[in-house]
Amino acid sequence: MGKTGALGLIVVAYLACLAAGAVALMWLPVSAPWNALIADIVATLVIFGFSRRYRNSSFYDAYWSVIPPLLAAYWMATYPASTRDPRAWIVTALVWFWAIRLTTNWALHWSGLQHEDWRYPLVRARAGKAAMWADLFGIHLFPTIQVFLGCLAIYAVMSRTAVPLSLLDALAGGVTFGAVVIELVADLQLHAFIAQRKQPGGFITTGLWAWSRHPNYFGELGFWWGLMLFGLIAAPQDWWWIVPGALAMTAMFVFASIPLMDARSCERRPAYAEHMKRVSALLPLPPRN
Repeated sequence: MGKTGALGLIVVAYLACLAAGAVALMWLPVSAPWNALIADIVATLVIFGFSRRYRNSSFYDAYWSVIPPLLAAYWMATYPASTRDPRAWIVTALVWFWAIRLTTNWALHWSGLQHEDWRYPLVRARAGKAAMWADLFGIHLFPTIQVFLGCLAIYAVMSRTAVPLSLLDALAGGVTFGAVVIELVADLQLHAFIAQRKQPGGFITTGLWAWSRHPNYFGELGFWWGLMLFGLIAAPQDWWWIVPGALAMTAMFVFASIPLMDARSCERRPAYAEHMKRVSALLPLPPRN
């Protein structure tokens, strides 16, 4: 199957998962926002079914960026007062900007069903006989729950509309928008480098990548921290369920994603270990001599 056919199949899978999630939202007598979490899990199970059917867990790749803007739209429709709240519209615009950018980046550079994220087979192989369960919980359900926790900040903005705009909103907006721009620039620089790379074993050391080994991850985390700031402005008393999402995202990138990427780069690129000594893992900092 070519890339066009594969993308068509992805669209079918996501339409099916959204339909299943919508049915769960309509029929399950669960209060907000947990009804959306159950619908999110139901939709994830549908994508998991496609992943197993086609033996490619990259069916799930776009889920990360597809669901948050839909949650924002659903929560805005659920709380009509949010349609008159400027903060709610600012957050909605930022979430859709992030989602369109990230989903487009994935669609442009995903080569089709012959490609699967290299981490997925590694997770399944390490699980041995429990590979299917590792696929379900580690590759599909865990990030779904993690992203939902991050999206609770959006729910706070949509459901708590009494706080007027302030300079803190400007700070949160700057952090969120700037983070998406950083991620965009980092991805563009990386793709340009890959397209011009003349020999195997090379890695990017210019642009944002000269100051951070993973500036795209830094941008992604900045987006979730920016949303968290918006949530805290709208509902500071609810910090205990707004803050954990951004913290969980940070823990995943710092303790799982970055070590995995760095270990793989060290295996494939002999000079990368020395590069790690000079360049910050995440925060953009001047390289060490």
